[in-house]
Amino acid sequence: MYYVYILECKDGTLYTGWTVNLEKRLARHNEGKGAKYTHSRYPVQLKYAEQVAGKNEACRREYNIKLLSRLDKMKLIEQNPVKCLIPNK
Repeated sequence: MYYVYILECKDGTLYTGWTVNLEKRLARHNEGKGAKYTHSRYPVQLKYAEQVAGKNEACRREYNIKLLSRLDKMKLIEQNPVKCLIPNK
């Protein structure tokens, strides 16, 4: 399963990405070892995530979200609150 996600960085900016392991990827971002954009802006907070069926769909969805304005991304986040996609340990 693939995930497309939006993070809010400590400076209030939004970052969009995709992954096959949401828990591990979120941890990497919060260790400063995630994307180049987030490594100086952590800690980050997961604001939005959705499951998609495959890599192509994940890449397409990520691209489409990145084209949205900040206002539209915030509306997407508000309309789709993050549900627990990361299993409890």
